[in-house]
Amino acid sequence: MTALIETEDLAKHFGDLKAVDGISLRVQPGELLALLGPNGAGKTTTIRMLASILSPTRGWVRIAGYDTVSQASEVRRQIGMLTEHHGLYTRMKSSEYLAYFGEIYRLPRPEVEKRSAELLEHFGLSEAAKLRIGNYSKGMRQKLAMARALLHDPAVLLLDEPTSSMDPESARLVRGSIAGLQTANRAIVVCTHNLPEAEALADRIAIIRRGRIVAQGTPGQLKREFLGSPIMELRVSGELDGAVRLLPEGATLTETGPDWVRFRSENPEVMNPQVVRSMAAAGIGIVTLAEVNRSLEEVYHSVMSAEASK
Repeated sequence: MTALIETEDLAKHFGDLKAVDGISLRVQPGELLALLGPNGAGKTTTIRMLASILSPTRGWVRIAGYDTVSQASEVRRQIGMLTEHHGLYTRMKSSEYLAYFGEIYRLPRPEVEKRSAELLEHFGLSEAAKLRIGNYSKGMRQKLAMARALLHDPAVLLLDEPTSSMDPESARLVRGSIAGLQTANRAIVVCTHNLPEAEALADRIAIIRRGRIVAQGTPGQLKREFLGSPIMELRVSGELDGAVRLLPEGATLTETGPDWVRFRSENPEVMNPQVVRSMAAAGIGIVTLAEVNRSLEEVYHSVMSAEASK
C-alpha cells in the first residue's frame, strides 16, 4: 500500500537553530498519526513542510505521491489544513467565506453550496451563518476553520491543535468528526497537547523532542516499551486468603488488597486463562480480571524523563 504521507530525513534549519532534524514518517490511507511534544519541539514546522508552506533544508516530503517542492500546487490540492492561527476574514459571513475558498479550489458552485450547508449544519453554525465572522466566539471560529479544511474533501488532513479554545461539547463534536473522517482513502496528522485526545483518536503516536522523533508506535506498543508489560487486576468475591499463592509461574505480583491482586504478565492471553482455572479449582469466585489502564500521559512523561537524562 502506498503511503499518502511520506518523509525521509526531513530537516529544517533556521540559521543555527535545527527546528526539525531528520524526521522520517509514513502515514498510510486510513491512518491517523498524532504528533506530540513540548512547545518548540518542531511539530508545527513539520506540519508546514508537509503542507508545502516551508521547503526542507534536507530530506523530502511526498503527499499522495507528489513532491512538496517540485509539485507544490498538486500537494495543496490534496491537503486540508487547520492551524492555530486561522486567518479568517472577519468581515465576511461564513457562507461567503466558504464560497471564496471553493473558488480557490476551483470547485463547481453547486458543490460548494451543498458542501458548505452540510458542514455548517454539522458543526452547529447554520444559525450563525448570517453573522459576520468577527462576531463569532473562539470556538465558533475554530469550527469554521475546520469546515474550510474539509470543503474540498481532501485526501490528507493536517490538524494543528484542532480543539483548542473550544468548550467541552464543541471539542467532543470535533473529536467525533475527526474520528469519522478516517476513511480508507484519507490520512490524518494531528498535533495536540491533549494527551487523552491523542490516545482516543490516534492509530499511531510520534513523540518529538528537539526536532527529532524519540518514540513512535501504537499506543499499546509505546506502553509496553516505556511502562513495561501489562498489569492485570484480579478481584475476587470475599477475601483473597491464600489466592495469591495460586498465581501461576510467570505472574509477577505488584500490589495486593483485601479482595484484589495486581500482577504483571508478558503474555496475558496465555496467563489469564491459567489464573481463571487456578482460582476456579480452589473454589475462589472471580468478580473481574482486567488489564489496569495505563495512560499515554504516563508514556509521555517516561519518554521525556529518559530523554532529559541523556
